[in-house]
Amino acid sequence: MKGISRSVVALSCLAATCLSAKFDLSDDDAKSQKCNGVYSKAAWGGSVEPYISTQLEKPTNLANKEALASFVIFEWHDEDLIGIDKAGTDTEEIFCYSSNIEAGLCNETQVGEFLLKPNASSLARSPIITKAIHLDNPEAVKYPITKTGYYCVWTYHFSDTPYAGEVEFRNSYGELSAAQIPKLPFYGGLTIVYAVIGAFWAFLYVQNRQDILPVQNYITAIVVFLVIEQLITWGYYDYQNRNGDNVGTKALLIVTAILNAARNSFSFFLLLITCMGYGIVKPSLGKTMLYVRILALTHFVFGVIYAIASLAVTPDTAGPLLLLVIMPLAATLTAFYVWTLNALSATLKDLLDRKQNVKAMMYRRLWWCILGSILVIFAFFFFNSFTFARRSDPGFVPNNWKTRWFILDGWLNLVYLFDIAFIAYLWRPTVNNRRFAMSDELAQDDDGNFEIASFGGSLDEEADDPMADSSTHSYARVDGQNRDSSGANAKTAPGQQDRPSLDGETIFAIGEEGDKLSDDEDSPTNSPRRGLTS
Repeated sequence: MKGISRSVVALSCLAATCLSAKFDLSDDDAKSQKCNGVYSKAAWGGSVEPYISTQLEKPTNLANKEALASFVIFEWHDEDLIGIDKAGTDTEEIFCYSSNIEAGLCNETQVGEFLLKPNASSLARSPIITKAIHLDNPEAVKYPITKTGYYCVWTYHFSDTPYAGEVEFRNSYGELSAAQIPKLPFYGGLTIVYAVIGAFWAFLYVQNRQDILPVQNYITAIVVFLVIEQLITWGYYDYQNRNGDNVGTKALLIVTAILNAARNSFSFFLLLITCMGYGIVKPSLGKTMLYVRILALTHFVFGVIYAIASLAVTPDTAGPLLLLVIMPLAATLTAFYVWTLNALSATLKDLLDRKQNVKAMMYRRLWWCILGSILVIFAFFFFNSFTFARRSDPGFVPNNWKTRWFILDGWLNLVYLFDIAFIAYLWRPTVNNRRFAMSDELAQDDDGNFEIASFGGSLDEEADDPMADSSTHSYARVDGQNRDSSGANAKTAPGQQDRPSLDGETIFAIGEEGDKLSDDEDSPTNSPRRGLTS
């Protein structure tokens, strides 16, 4: 019987969901027991004392007026205290039958109740309540919670009479289940963090508004979107905590799912055009931009369909048709991955071949950021695989209910936050963004000079002729003059226009290396080809 008891509790743990703290009870084995985590009032605060409330309904056309339903509430770690070993046998008795009364395991007033070990009251972490409920006039049972724990309600058709009812696990802070409540401060904190990032970005954007690159406009858009999306996600959990699982909650859940699909598509879109060198290496992507937008829109549509299907289809009703929803989303996701990695490799190769070391350094850092994120995701994937491989263990959910939300959802949001913050840092607005984007380092010069191509308005995204011949652009030597081998100043080449020196101005912020280049520029012993002034 002890093995049956543990299996029953395990099934209850796996069947419990986080969408609601109310569950149906019946004489069916799958619904006769329910478990859920409950926090004490001291853990999260609140206006009411936490409790577990159970109410069985009176069966219609009840023939046996003496019909009983066995009932027990306990904290999961006290489950071993339920049941008594019968002397002279290898069996464990769970219920108080007449035969167990004769054996002295219980008395007549306990008929129909669960049997508890003699020292159960002193050994239990939390009180264990067992009753025999008369189905002709079922009474409500309210169990006060004084300690945080994973509590279980177990019922049994003692008289073989069908019954039905409901159990509510009520926390002091509101309607959210205990497994979901950590998401409320988590998403609130993410909203604040994204708002702080947005404030710093807005300050730099306004300060350098005359020198903004097109790719920085996309970064601005996604930062604003993330603040709104995280705020609505937090609002969804706050609304559910205040109002429970009603029509408004379901509507907000759909809105949140759509915003999440939009975030994924927008993020892949931004990462792809960044890896293509948009705004830094290429002033425009031409028709390629249209293809990228089509892929992002397609991924968004399939993401919304998948989100709605996930809400409408339960694991029990899922069939082969679900593959029609999953496969297109997987295809667009794969296309993004392959295209992004190929684009980044091609951009790096192009920059290194042309010896554009400063720009190459930016994209190499982006490459390390992507690689690090992939390694972290794979590490967590294997960790989660090993963790959930133990999900059949009866103690898996009771021992992990407090942190399961982070394993399934929280850590991915932190990885995403790091990636967005890192990209925003690398591509943050500075004084001479446009001149940096138009500049090419001179690979053959040893005097640290570089040249600037004046593209005029070609930095705009929809330039008519982004690949115009370089002869239509004017070039200028900056920060010094060409010197011949004898040290004499070289004459200015015909057609070149003199430009004032940019010494002391920030061309583009690339981190500490940019500062180091600026310091070395004024030194007479500076090494060759450190050409960008920062």
